[in-house]
Amino acid sequence: MDELELLKKDWETSSKNYPELDKKTLYKLINKRSSSLVKWIFIISLLEFVFWTLISLVTNDAESLEKLKSYNVDYIIYPLTVFGYLVLGYFFYVFYKNYKNIYVTENTKVLMERILKTRKTVKYYVIYNLTFMCLGIPLAVIMELSSNPETQILISDIKSEGENNIYIFYLIVAVLSLIAMALITILFLGFYYLIYGLLLKRLKINYKELKKIVDVE
Repeated sequence: MDELELLKKDWETSSKNYPELDKKTLYKLINKRSSSLVKWIFIISLLEFVFWTLISLVTNDAESLEKLKSYNVDYIIYPLTVFGYLVLGYFFYVFYKNYKNIYVTENTKVLMERILKTRKTVKYYVIYNLTFMCLGIPLAVIMELSSNPETQILISDIKSEGENNIYIFYLIVAVLSLIAMALITILFLGFYYLIYGLLLKRLKINYKELKKIVDVE
C-alpha cells in the first residue's frame, strides 16, 4: 500500500476536524500523482505519434509512393496530411499544458477542474484518432476505384458481364470497408482503453479523493 493509500485510510476513519496539515499532505500527494499521470499521457501520445510515423515510413516505399503519385490525388492527400499533423500538434500542446497547469496548481477545486479537463481532452483525442483512421478507409477505397488503372480495367470487365454485376461488386467493396472500419475501431478502442483508459481511471480516483477534501472543508 503506497503513501497516498495509507493517508486515505486514515482520512476515511478520521473526523471532520481532520488536521489542516494532513489535508495539505493529502492534497500534495494527489497533486503529485495527478501531474505524473498527465505527464505519462503526454509522453505516450508522443510515442504513439512516433510509432505510427515510423510505420508509415517503413510501409510507404518508393514503389508505393510512385503508385500513389500516379493517382493524381495530391490535392486531397496533402491537405489531409497537414490538417492531421496540425490537429495532433494541438493535442500534444494541450496535453503538455494540462501537465504544467496541474503541476503548479495549489487550489483543490482548480485541480479538480483541470483533472476533468484533462479527461475530456484525452477522450476528444481518442475520438479524433478513431474518426480519422476510419474515414481513411472509404477515402482510400474511393481513390483506388477511381484512380487505379488496374482497378478501372477490372470494373470494365465486370460491367461487360452484366450491369447487375457491378452493383454486386460495389456492395461487396462497401461491406468489406465497413468490416474493416469496425475491426479497426474495436482494435484501437481496446488499445486506447489499455493505455489511456487506465490512466484516466486513476485520474478519476484522484478526482473523487479531492472531492472528499472539498466536502470536508
